Amino acid sequence: MTKKATVETAVIQAIVSGDHSDPFAVLGPHEVDGGLAIRAFLPQADEAAVLIQKQTIPLTRHHRNGFFEAVLPDVALDTPYQLQIQTRADITVLHEDPYAFDTTFSQLDLYLLAEGTHEKAYALLGAHILEHNGRSGVRFAVWAPNARRVSLIGDFNNWDGRRHPMRFHPGSGIWELFIPNLAQDSGLAQSSQYKYEIKTNYQTYTVAKADPFAFASQLRPNTASVVWDIDSHPWQDDAWMGNRAKQNGLNAPISIYELHLASWRHKDDGEWLTYRDLIDALIPYIKEMGYSHIELMPIAEHPYDGSWGYQVTGYFAPTSRFGTPDDFMAFVDACHQAEIGVILDWVPAHFPMDQHG
Repeated sequence: MTKKATVETAVIQAIVSGDHSDPFAVLGPHEVDGGLAIRAFLPQADEAAVLIQKQTIPLTRHHRNGFFEAVLPDVALDTPYQLQIQTRADITVLHEDPYAFDTTFSQLDLYLLAEGTHEKAYALLGAHILEHNGRSGVRFAVWAPNARRVSLIGDFNNWDGRRHPMRFHPGSGIWELFIPNLAQDSGLAQSSQYKYEIKTNYQTYTVAKADPFAFASQLRPNTASVVWDIDSHPWQDDAWMGNRAKQNGLNAPISIYELHLASWRHKDDGEWLTYRDLIDALIPYIKEMGYSHIELMPIAEHPYDGSWGYQVTGYFAPTSRFGTPDDFMAFVDACHQAEIGVILDWVPAHFPMDQHG
């Protein structure tokens, strides 16, 4: 005889249809009469189990679309566990449960973000590879105060908006989800492609949006954001950074060369120079001409070449037209080592009407 679920049928239906706005109130571990309930929505699973306290305990399916639950007697709420999934392709996958993790945000950060006075919003919003509660993973966060539901979709969950609904922080408008061990689940963490699926309050309108705080994006015409670790570059510009205030001083001689990367110079075959190509092509020219700084016309990600970068969809992502964020950091690093300052035209007031933006 099938065990009765500890949540109402309507709640289960809201989860499996992707309509529940507070998934953490349902999924993950919860104290109930009789013990600890562990619930998971796993539409990719044929069977599922929870690995806890050196035991493997089967999860009971309560909906044909993949809502599972087990009630474990005499187990504390904070007991660590993992989910074991047997897929319909007969592949066994072991991973951490995103809904077993608390928030990664402090109350101060949420307050400042809501107030609009946080000076480093880019360090919180977007996709960040980090460690939380002793587990490595990726924290995703986006500001969408008027959304009914926001889900993370990507190549790691078959772009299925039902599988990773996010936690909403009332009062701040922030939606957040920490995906532990994303690298293990999908085979990669850096270069994972993702978007936010937003269910709006306008009838049944649902839309997939790129992340305006992403550090990388797909090359147009593709529009997904890309997870990227921008802390991995081995910077060699200590001398420049130590002297930057003096070289950028109001009483220092400054001569700025402004350029648009896509039209400054091309390869023999007509292709654009990459960020790394510019190290050998642009820097010697700037030194020969005697300029102290270069100013790059907008290079934040944008969908339309003809906009010259003035239609921004990814405010913190150097456009993938010329390479990766690592390539861009290498270019800036080389400029600094050559004692050339780099100024970026950043145009947050310009944005296109593209659906993903």
